[in-house]
Order: sequence, then structure tokens, then C-alpha cells
Amino acid sequence: MVLAVVAVLAVAVPLVIGGAGPDFADALRAPGSAHLLGTDHSGYDLGVRTAQGLQISLLIAATCAVVATVLGLAVGIVSVSAGGWVDALIMRIVDGFNALPHLVLGVVIAAMWRGDPVAIIASISLTHWPSVARVVRAELLAVTGAGWIEAARLAGATRGFVATRHLLPAVLGQALIAMAMLLPHAIWHETTLSFLGVGLSPDEASLGTLLGQARGDVLSGAWWTLVVPGLALIVTALACAAAGASVRRSSRPPVGEVWR
Repeated sequence: MVLAVVAVLAVAVPLVIGGAGPDFADALRAPGSAHLLGTDHSGYDLGVRTAQGLQISLLIAATCAVVATVLGLAVGIVSVSAGGWVDALIMRIVDGFNALPHLVLGVVIAAMWRGDPVAIIASISLTHWPSVARVVRAELLAVTGAGWIEAARLAGATRGFVATRHLLPAVLGQALIAMAMLLPHAIWHETTLSFLGVGLSPDEASLGTLLGQARGDVLSGAWWTLVVPGLALIVTALACAAAGASVRRSSRPPVGEVWR
């Protein structure tokens, strides 16, 4: 799997090459024998710095995907289990979240606690759980009328028992698909927030901060400071998308949801 290879390289490159500190005498050195991918404006080896940034971006994206999936899974199960006006109210709240521009809302949340990874995770998770909730709800509505669900209710099973023992297992496959499909979105959003200056601190390595710093370096002719992290971002996003598609093919297609 390409994503596994990317993750292994992100961990292995700093360990093999070593994470030396900044050397301003070596700043913006073009790719060569000493530094295969060149150095950035602080003198860091760009290959090592990109790998370190990739670690952070993958960790944040994975955390966001898990949190958003858990939130969406919980909301979808509660909505279907409660039914009636509770279901209608929850779905209107979901529609309200979907109506808000994801990036704008993410920027507002991240800007309130600038540089805090928790704020970045919250900003991405809180803008992506509604899609998971709608998928989960649609899937559960298709199984709630099944005979074994009705039999459990007629036997005196509580809503909590039905939700945890019957509804949750029925939708776990969809939740895994949702989590896999969220990974590339989370990576793009984290990169965008850091690139705009409301994500991680510029002194911390992530694909977004490296691309943000490259804006000024490119003007001085240091093209590699943009190309290296840019290619890493593209390859990682494509690897995540391929992993999501692989998980999706191994299961049955989700119910009528278009991922944004």
C-alpha cells in the first residue's frame, strides 16, 4: 500500500539522515551531494524537514479522521435510535453545519487558538462529522426495519442495547470507509490552515508551514523549497485517496453520499 510506504519514509528518513539543527551558513543551498533535496531558509535539510512535516500532517489528519468519524457515528446512531422530532432536529443541525463553508469555519476556529494542534484538530473534525452522520443515518434507516431489529425491541431490549448490539455493528463498515475517505480531506485542510498562518507555528514542521515559508524563498530562486514539500503533499493526498478507494471497494458502496 502506497500510504504505508509514505508513512514509513516519513519516520525512517529523519532517523537515517539525522535531524541536525539549523545552520544559517547553509541556508537555501540547492540540491546536491551534501543535501540531496537542498536546504530551507534556516539551513535545515529539506528532505529531513519534509519528512518531519509529513509525520505531523499525517498524525493530525489521522486524529481528525478518527474524531470526525466517532462524532458522526454517535450522532447518526442517536438520531435513528430516538426517531421522531429528535431525528428531525438533529438532521436540521447537520444541514446547518453542511451549509457553512468548511474552510471559513475551520479558519475561524483555528484562529481563536493559533498554533495549537488541538484547535486544528477541532476545526477540521467539527466541519467534517456531518457527512459521516448522514452516511450512518442513511445506512441505519435501511436496517432498522429488519426483522431482527423488531424482534429485539419486542423482546424488551432497550434503545441503548439495540444501538450498541445491533445498530453499531451494522454500520461499522461504513464508518471505516468514512474514516478512510476523510484522510485526504484532513491533510488538505491542515495544510491550508498552516499555509494561511492560522495553523501550526511557523517554527514547527508540517507540510503547510513548509509551503508557507517557501512563498518568500521561491522569489529568491530557491524553487526546491516549494517543489519538495509540494510533491510530498500531492503524493500523500493521492496515497490517502487510493487507500480510501481500496477500503471502499472492499465493502459495499456507501448510501448516496457525495464527499466534499
